[in-house]
Amino acid sequence: MAKKKNSKPMLSSATKKGMIALLIPIAITVYVLIFFAWKELQTLPIFEKLAQQKAMEEIQQQFDMNIPEQFIPIYVAAEEKYGVPWTLLAAHHRIETRFSTIKSMVSSAGAEGHLQFMPCTFVGWQHPTCSGLGKGNIPKAELMNPAIIEKYGGYGVDANGDGLADPYDIEDAVFSAANYLAKSGAANGDIKQAVFQYNHSDEYVENVLYYFQLYNDYRDELKAALLMNNEK
Repeated sequence: MAKKKNSKPMLSSATKKGMIALLIPIAITVYVLIFFAWKELQTLPIFEKLAQQKAMEEIQQQFDMNIPEQFIPIYVAAEEKYGVPWTLLAAHHRIETRFSTIKSMVSSAGAEGHLQFMPCTFVGWQHPTCSGLGKGNIPKAELMNPAIIEKYGGYGVDANGDGLADPYDIEDAVFSAANYLAKSGAANGDIKQAVFQYNHSDEYVENVLYYFQLYNDYRDELKAALLMNNEK
């Protein structure tokens, strides 16, 4: 004799609707909790730093060479002192030595350091050995001596306070460039004239102004990203 199968009672339509009605607010509550928990996690330093790095990477992808982040605070500090846009300093640095990545920091004409100063421009054209293109015959001790530079009317600057104005020191080089550009008109907004004074070449001016405008397009984002990164 076959056994009768036990038939399980089916949930009624009203019961199902009631269960769904109970589950919906629970699901919403869980979603809200997860959402706010995630937002809270994003405020942690590690998440903020990752987000900032991503933002910086996206900006740098617009450039043919990344602006080294460690140089931006130096550019900004020089801008604050001399009134020369930090993006202009970055543009000069890009053109002169590809952000200090070239093999030799001395050009064929004799320009030296990160921003390629002619020795006579750095120490001052009143130096007795200065003439022609400005290579001169200046002893290293005189070239880097702030007192000698002041005596001969040069543009070299001891930016880091170590007692030397060194074109091979990145801070001194950037501040010296800012000093020169400021006195050539950049601090008053005459950017093109100042760039031409730095190097009497129309092609040079065109190249520097190209990168200056490019960096200006992302000026605020680059500065904000770096300042936030430095606070960590």
